[in-house]
Amino acid sequence: MSRTIRLDAVLIQAVIAGALSFSHLHDLAEAAGQDGWKAWAYPISVDLLLVAAWRRMRTHADNRAAWSWFVIALAASLGANIATAGMLDLGDVPAWLRILVAGWPALAFLGGTLLAHTPAAPADPEPASAPEPLAARDPETAPDVTVERAPEPAPQLPAAPTPVSAVAVPPALLDHARKVADSHHATTGNRIDPDTLRTRLGVPGPLADAIATQLV
Repeated sequence: MSRTIRLDAVLIQAVIAGALSFSHLHDLAEAAGQDGWKAWAYPISVDLLLVAAWRRMRTHADNRAAWSWFVIALAASLGANIATAGMLDLGDVPAWLRILVAGWPALAFLGGTLLAHTPAAPADPEPASAPEPLAARDPETAPDVTVERAPEPAPQLPAAPTPVSAVAVPPALLDHARKVADSHHATTGNRIDPDTLRTRLGVPGPLADAIATQLV
């Protein structure tokens, strides 16, 4: 199956412009003292930096660095085109231009390294969509959902007070309480009350009430 090659005017224009720029960069590098293969390496370096910066601008959101290196490479290409168009005597290249041409490889290496190894800014995660409430769904298509309620806890009744008769009183404590009660009666002439008995014995209130009941 034969394929027809279709010529694109934009592609042809790009090839012509690239070839002319390539030739101008070579001529300027050669005039600045870079002879042989080195003069041909300069236009390749400039074009590769242009392509790397352009690819970075197209594939990353934060492209400020890519724009900077794209402008630098474009200035180098445009400067070579103007310099070789009769604006500069290529037989007597000034020292500052020789310095720029000699320093270009290091600058291009730095730009290419930064463009290739600078991590891209992480994209903002898309917010998770909230589940659609049951009330907003179509009642015909929404499944029947039965919500089971947890059984309510039974109300807690207050604990019944412990009867006085149920409190066990040790016999030794009862004998000691009886002596204390007799001493109190002999001193005051009155029977000892539960509060005084609790204070004298140092026992809890229910135990003092049980002892007082047994002393009657």
